[in-house]
Amino acid sequence: MLNPYLLRHELHLVAQKLLKKGYILDIKKISSLEDCRKKLQIETENLQFKHNSLSNLLKKSKENTNEQSNLKNILIESSKNVQLLQTRLKNLKDEIYNFSMCIPNIPSDDVPEGDSPIYNKEIKYWGKKRKYNFPVQDHVAIGQKFNQLDLESASKMSGSRFVTMTGEIALLHRALSQFMLDLHTLNHGYTETYVPYLVHPQALYGTGQLPKFTNDLFHITDLDKKKYILIPTGEVPLTNLVYNKIINEHDLPIMLTAHTPCFRSEASSYGRDTKGLIRLHQFDKVELVQIVEPTKSMSALETLTHHAEKVLQLLNLPYRKILLCTGEMGFASIKTYDLEVWFPAEERYREISSCSNMHDFQARRMKARYKKKSEKKNIFVHTLNGSGLAIGRTLAAILENYQDSDGRVEIPKILQKKYMQGLKFIN
Repeated sequence: MLNPYLLRHELHLVAQKLLKKGYILDIKKISSLEDCRKKLQIETENLQFKHNSLSNLLKKSKENTNEQSNLKNILIESSKNVQLLQTRLKNLKDEIYNFSMCIPNIPSDDVPEGDSPIYNKEIKYWGKKRKYNFPVQDHVAIGQKFNQLDLESASKMSGSRFVTMTGEIALLHRALSQFMLDLHTLNHGYTETYVPYLVHPQALYGTGQLPKFTNDLFHITDLDKKKYILIPTGEVPLTNLVYNKIINEHDLPIMLTAHTPCFRSEASSYGRDTKGLIRLHQFDKVELVQIVEPTKSMSALETLTHHAEKVLQLLNLPYRKILLCTGEMGFASIKTYDLEVWFPAEERYREISSCSNMHDFQARRMKARYKKKSEKKNIFVHTLNGSGLAIGRTLAAILENYQDSDGRVEIPKILQKKYMQGLKFIN
């Protein structure tokens, strides 16, 4: 949620910056709503003042019963009018709030402007692409050859975009999650966290998935008619751990990680990238979240992105780091780096992590603040998140990059002894 001050005092500047994200701000509507709010608020406050004055007058008129009777009647009518105006003002404020909740975050000034991936800025390439002297297979063909990746059985149970894994591939999937968690907790300073996978809509309003992305979520209503939503990412429950909290300055930064399943209906991506493990309705991810002081959020973004990169480097998977342009960024982000891992079967890079600085956008929606000694008022924190990494896509990248001419898949050395029970190959 944007700072209301910006919408009240720098509306045209906000509109110009939002255009870079492809969002057309309805200046006429928000100006009209704000004008009505100001007038109604003044009218309400004036009537409340008159009502309070009459009430004080009634307290002083104890001896004159006729005067008391008249004042009581006037006060009854005045009270009704005050309540009516207060209701109208509340409804108007709710309308402004709901309108504001649909406005995306403003991009940082150092983000390249553009409306398609061609405007993304390549920051760096890492790793050496392997050369193969045999026909390269994609991860689906490899997994099916081993009879350990089964899309057909999953489809019979649940429909398309689900998968079952067995044997060594299932072990590798589990090993990757443990490896990532160990790296982030033991080496990078994150606190491992177990979180709910079902949340109330309020949590998704807090992180910005609602109201915009309601069709991309799985909604559940239980027998008591309570509404739940399956989390689309660990970002939602992790970031909401500071919902409506005032944090002590010395407790910042807060660095959290969790391994969770993620559930996405992907209604807005129908027909795109649906093969194999690339875009599933249910997939696993290790999430990284940081809650920091405002002055430290941009440096924290660099650090968090480096933490995600380290996973790819230790697994020796070639990747590139790109800075997303304004039109490619997420709803809540002011700046985003994408990490894209190399898939040799397609000869292309695919996103495996998206690391974003949300500034105070989510904090305002969640009322997440911290108490700073030098300030009288509590200050909104800044929130950041990123994948560290998407486990299914990491698994798919390993299957493709580590295949050999004998039809086997070598296990990355860092996983073999500690995480894969000494296994060196899948065959």
